[in-house]
Amino acid sequence: MTENSFEPKIIAFLCNWCSYAGADLAGVSRFQYPSNIRIVRVPCSGRISPPMLFSALKQGADGILVSGCHPGDCHYISGNLFARRRFALFKNLLEFAGIEPGRVNFTWVSASEGERFADVVSQVTEAVRQLGPFNRF
Repeated sequence: MTENSFEPKIIAFLCNWCSYAGADLAGVSRFQYPSNIRIVRVPCSGRISPPMLFSALKQGADGILVSGCHPGDCHYISGNLFARRRFALFKNLLEFAGIEPGRVNFTWVSASEGERFADVVSQVTEAVRQLGPFNRF
């Protein structure tokens, strides 16, 4: 398999209230983005834990996208702030484990940002494609 033919598998953990709705808007609006992502709908980005992310990598994901509400817009008041803090610590853990931090990405996408969602998915897909297949586990 050449580097150009590699198509990464990306798991996207999307908050139900904002990011999932943004993904839905991208689809309804017919914005083009790579089909490499598999969406996992979660109640809040604050519910995502490091073991969930490691499990996704262990089960064959080449990259991960976690997306939640913008700060101050969380339906659960501060869930996205917990997620942001947890994600910063997780990035350090990835580096310690020898895993490229670019494999796991975190972003904010609101329900009205369908085009932004499509852009984020395209950027994440290209970044993971450049890293190549994940075979650390």
